[in-house]
Order: sequence, then structure tokens, then C-alpha cells
Amino acid sequence: MEERNTTAGVLIQDGKYLIAKRVEGGPVGGLWEFVGGKCQNGEPPEEALIREFEEELGISVAVGRLLATHTFENNQVRYHLGAYEVKRLDSRPITLSVHTEIAWASYSELDAYSFPPSDQAIISQLGQRKNSTAARSIPRPSL
Repeated sequence: MEERNTTAGVLIQDGKYLIAKRVEGGPVGGLWEFVGGKCQNGEPPEEALIREFEEELGISVAVGRLLATHTFENNQVRYHLGAYEVKRLDSRPITLSVHTEIAWASYSELDAYSFPPSDQAIISQLGQRKNSTAARSIPRPSL
């Protein structure tokens, strides 16, 4: 079975996640997603994300830590998806090329959008991280 690496960028600004709606057509047409795409031959995921944000939104980003991973199969291809934290580096206006619109949504608002299963897996893992971080920050009473 053929294998491919794909990436997704998790850009958070003022507590809201940047998501984008795909153009209609194809298996994920009309669905919302975290911006990203397939790595080209031998391209590291971090470089792929920088390229994808430039191509798809016209903005520059820096890639941070890996936040979530997911492996799935589609049409006899096994995809390995890595979702990375990204930080915006410029203030250029966002221009859309493969999306029809963007939205900024808090974690709790993401449920209102339709995502493909691969992005749903990212959202689930982000929620687990969020809950884990919240649990660590709760003060424990002294005994």
C-alpha cells in the first residue's frame, strides 16, 4: 500500500482556531479543515506547512511543536497526518485559493462545523491536550 505524509496547521489567535472551508467537489469538498496538505517527495512536514499556508492563504507562518497525529486510509493510500502548532509571521491579508471562506472558532464552537474524519481526530486530540493541561493547573488542596 502506498503511504503519504500530510500536515495540518493549528493556528490559534485570541483563543480561536483558524479553520477554512474547502471548495465544493471531491471527497472533502464543502467541509471545514485545518489548513495543510500533502508533503511533496521528501519534503519535511514543517516545510510543507509553510508552503501550504503561503499557497492556500498567502500568509507566512513558523511551525512549532507537533500537537496531534492520525493515520488513515483512503483509496488504497495510507496517510500519516501530523498537526503542528503554527504562528503567523506577517500581517498580510488572507487570500483564499482552495477555500471558500475562513472562520475563527473557539474549541467549543468547532462542533458547529462539519469536518472530515482526519480533522475530527485532530480536534479530539486537541481536546485531550486541553483537558490534560486544565487538570494539571487545578490547585490541589494540602492534606
